Amino acid sequence: MRTRVRGWRWRRSPLRRRSDVVEAWTVLVVAVLILVGAPAVGAAAAWWAHDEARSVSAEQQAERHRVRAEVVGRKADTPPSVQTDGRHTYRATVRWTEPGEGTRTATAPVPGGTRQGEVVDVWFDSRGRSVSPPVDGTAVWQHTLTMGTCAAGSVVLVVLLGHSAVRRVALRRRLAEWEREWARTEPEWTHRDA
Repeated sequence: MRTRVRGWRWRRSPLRRRSDVVEAWTVLVVAVLILVGAPAVGAAAAWWAHDEARSVSAEQQAERHRVRAEVVGRKADTPPSVQTDGRHTYRATVRWTEPGEGTRTATAPVPGGTRQGEVVDVWFDSRGRSVSPPVDGTAVWQHTLTMGTCAAGSVVLVVLLGHSAVRRVALRRRLAEWEREWARTEPEWTHRDA
């Protein structure tokens, strides 16, 4: 039956090798990097991503405006498309009245299943081009959490890969040391000439 002795790599012992000490310190460094470093990098990346996403959202909200428009007709040559939230949209001709400018028409994406004569919300930029709605607060937070999680996960992955490489080198050295010592000790045990 095998018993484990905790902390044997830290104690003075004739069986302890230099590779054991390196591996023990590596485990300590890995634990600190995973428990402290990864969350810190994730938080910093999330903070940066949140600031960037908020500024993009503010820019989009400043340059885009929503218009309540009536669907006049459907563009027959365009197939429906799927938006990021899973809804189907298709391009249709819409008409609305702007105060002081009169009636205007344009082609804009409208939700699937919209019939002619229904009123829908469409978004236009400052040049009058049809655009998607501006990024809202939910999308900003989703982006923030995604970037923070990916950054923290990347740090954990790099640290674990580095730890694996150090362990592999330590194991190789340990086996080489054991091989050298066995070459010295074997003749005494087996009573063979070296």
